[in-house]
Amino acid sequence: MEKSEYTTLAAVELHHWWYGGMRAISAALLDPLYRQRPGLRILDAGCGTGGDALFLQRYGEVIGLDYSPDAAALGAERLPGRFTRGSVLGLPFADASFDLVTSYDVLYHRGVPDEATALAETRRVLRPGGHLLIRLPAYEWLRSRHDRQVHTRRRYTARALQTMLATAGFSVERCSYVLSLLFPLAAAARLLERFTPDRGDESAMALPGPAANAVLRAPMALEAAWLGLGGNLPFGLSVVALARRRELAQPAPQPSWSEPARNELATAGHQRPVPALSRMARDSAPQP
Repeated sequence: MEKSEYTTLAAVELHHWWYGGMRAISAALLDPLYRQRPGLRILDAGCGTGGDALFLQRYGEVIGLDYSPDAAALGAERLPGRFTRGSVLGLPFADASFDLVTSYDVLYHRGVPDEATALAETRRVLRPGGHLLIRLPAYEWLRSRHDRQVHTRRRYTARALQTMLATAGFSVERCSYVLSLLFPLAAAARLLERFTPDRGDESAMALPGPAANAVLRAPMALEAAWLGLGGNLPFGLSVVALARRRELAQPAPQPSWSEPARNELATAGHQRPVPALSRMARDSAPQP
């Protein structure tokens, strides 16, 4: 993620419709499990500048981790004494340290060339029965200029994500696309972008005016309410999953579509490893 994007992120993430909407979606998935169980120990792995870690404090004590020095400089201010610099490929915590780990738009990054290693580390630091809440950008064909700014390595489908989690020793309890109601407009904008001049490094995370911010937040509130009722969404700009650490003696569930998903993962291709950046904070950032 470009340094300028961290500065923008820190300035807008507590008020921007995209981040607020995503926090509402997280609450819809986590509240049934944890709203009446305060006092959890939580790791926000790849916390960026710390906005989501502040939200997660409603469930317990939150430790934020990020590899980027730019994120560290900003995130440590929001999480004094509870921010650790480190990589998701080698978490600096003991086994079974956390009840909940969140991974918001981290594993797609080109600084994380191996999702399996990152997920193995996540499973290691989770307590038995602990949960992972993970979000990733959806659909490779939605790649845009913003992906260049935030150093996207790949985008995902729900099938690929579920297979990846099952292989890593997790039982997937919920999986859904999100940002579905705005999907047609956003997809059209990204396709049209290919035929318009590149405006350089203009950030997609700029905070819109108050009226536009409220209008854009409303569809995400509706999606969060639907997810809170147990519903799923069939397509969207991002994909989220809530998964429980499975003891390895238990057989992994095999979805009926697991073979196509494995083929998708096998053919997606990985870049040669580069120094791991555990997150380049909310790198999937506001979707236009």
